[in-house]
Amino acid sequence: MPAAASASPEPADTSRRVLWAVLVTLVGALLATLVWLAGRQEALHVQSDLDRDTSAAADDIRAGLVHRAQSLQALSADGGRRAAWSAQASQLLRDHRELVRIEWRTEALAPVTGLDSPYRSPVFGWLPRSDTLADVQLACAQARRQSQPAYSQSYYLPQLDGIGLEVMDLCVPRISGGTVTGYVVATYSLREILVTLVGPQLTRNQEVSFTEPDGTRLALHGTAQRGRRTFTSQQLMDLAGNTLVLRMNSWRGAPDPLPNVLTALVTVMSIALVAVLAMLSKDTRRRVRVERDLAEALAFRKAMENSLVTGLRARDLQGRITYVNSAFCAMVGFTAEELLGQSGPAPYWPPELADEYQTRQEVRLAGQHMPPREGFESVFMRKDGSRFPVLIIEAPLINAGGVQTGWMSAFLDISEQRRVEELSRATQERLQATARLATVGEMASLLSHELNQPLAAISSYATGSLNLLQGGNAQGLEVALQRIGQQAERAGRVIKSVHDFVRRRDQTRESVAPLRLIEAVLPLVNLQARKLGITVVTRIAPGLPPVLCDRTMVEQVVLNLARNAMQAMDEARTARPSLTVQVRRLPATEVAGPGWLEFSVADVGAGIAPEVQERLFTPFFTTKREGMGLGLSLCRTVVEQHGGQLVFEPNPPQGTIFRFTLPLAESPATLAAAAPAEPLRIP
Repeated sequence: MPAAASASPEPADTSRRVLWAVLVTLVGALLATLVWLAGRQEALHVQSDLDRDTSAAADDIRAGLVHRAQSLQALSADGGRRAAWSAQASQLLRDHRELVRIEWRTEALAPVTGLDSPYRSPVFGWLPRSDTLADVQLACAQARRQSQPAYSQSYYLPQLDGIGLEVMDLCVPRISGGTVTGYVVATYSLREILVTLVGPQLTRNQEVSFTEPDGTRLALHGTAQRGRRTFTSQQLMDLAGNTLVLRMNSWRGAPDPLPNVLTALVTVMSIALVAVLAMLSKDTRRRVRVERDLAEALAFRKAMENSLVTGLRARDLQGRITYVNSAFCAMVGFTAEELLGQSGPAPYWPPELADEYQTRQEVRLAGQHMPPREGFESVFMRKDGSRFPVLIIEAPLINAGGVQTGWMSAFLDISEQRRVEELSRATQERLQATARLATVGEMASLLSHELNQPLAAISSYATGSLNLLQGGNAQGLEVALQRIGQQAERAGRVIKSVHDFVRRRDQTRESVAPLRLIEAVLPLVNLQARKLGITVVTRIAPGLPPVLCDRTMVEQVVLNLARNAMQAMDEARTARPSLTVQVRRLPATEVAGPGWLEFSVADVGAGIAPEVQERLFTPFFTTKREGMGLGLSLCRTVVEQHGGQLVFEPNPPQGTIFRFTLPLAESPATLAAAAPAEPLRIP
């Protein structure tokens, strides 16, 4: 009994071990079956793809051959023009590399003409064409019976380079009026058919070939890869007169069982989890770096804003203040807490201007008026009630999305600038007053120079009047007294002009006829001319329009130029001295516009030396023993203040001509001259 009892557990353990062994075997078999089925499924999938690719390649070849046959039929339909036929055939050979030769043959297959492919040496260079006519005759006979293109059996052609070529012929009948009149025979390279019609669709792991039904390989394209699993698919190609088999091989590695089991899924999930954790770690580091950069940027901006003396204020589209910097708070005396969220009226607006500022803010917020880029001035009020001027520059506040969210304003306290400008203006006025008082000393020289000529004329007329009275001849006394009165009036006008200059008054300009200007000074000129024996000639064109000028000053310019000319001729002791005074209107071709008159005074003196010409108009420069050097300088200043020019030039064969221009009274050129002129200044 004890022996039986001790032996009883052994069968149970054995059966348990057997059951576990069977279970493990079944699980292993199941896993092996799953792996085999997965591999089989993958192999079937690869084979299915290869069969589909082979079928598509066969369809491409059939379509390509049909297209080539149609092109050859179009070629055969071209009458009997050999040149046109050769041109079309040559084009077909260039367009289709698989065609290696095209021939035109008669009904008896006698050759008419033929062309070889330009891409290779002639295919019948080693083996004569006559040796292959048997296949061509069979194909053409079938084409004649069926009245459609027919293919020959493929045959091998040895080549001069030692590498043979598998070809087949296509015979296309030339039919005219229902009768065959000849044939077009095209020779195809089987390998080039594969390269041209199938090659572009092949992958690196595929190989395609033409074989005979018995398995003999005729042409091959692709690279074989040994040592890997090979999948093969075949497609029968039944051509008219010939039957070929298209075979395609594909090399792939054996299916990997790992992607087909649960371990692969766990591995993929583990890899995905690690990748997600790595990306999260990278994103966290990037966020920390961006936050640090942002904090540094904010600190930099805050430091920059605190260092500004320009006040900054931002408002939203409702007019509420959303931001102010410390400079603005210091400017108005309010804290940021007191200003943020405020809308109109702002606490820094003066009460008397609040309505005006409120209207301006409403217009700005409505977007109806853009502020000027140079800004505008306004007046603000500090917290203690004091007013101060500010310059405001505003611009739209655009967010990162390109949308306007409000307005940004910059403020400059210009109270110190205004104080400096006022001080500068007062200083300038004092300097001007001082300069005018300093000029009074020069006025004495001016008065003596300007009054010298009318006083000399008065003295001359007074002496003449006494001579008339003493001689008992009172006939010319009235004229002399009139001239004395005119020159006295002239002296008064000179004094008045200088007086107006000192008192900062504007000189009066009037419209004066040029003849009146010349007649006013002509008696004085004639008086000195008779004394010196000089002939005075005046040339004034009739109908000249008046000029706008200061009559007294212009008369003085003409008189000064005339006296200088007569003194120059007297010093040069000219044999037959003459003085010419001329007035003419300048044409539009000589000046910018027709509104100018030219006055000229010409003499026949010794002229002006080159070393004197450079300093001729310099104040206080003179070549006369008793001159002051102010005459020509004064004349030039008077003419330039009227908008004209005073120039001089030689007067061939000897002498000098002084010319100056004045604007016409009705000319647009006188608009600037008609305005209040600057008082005459000594250069």
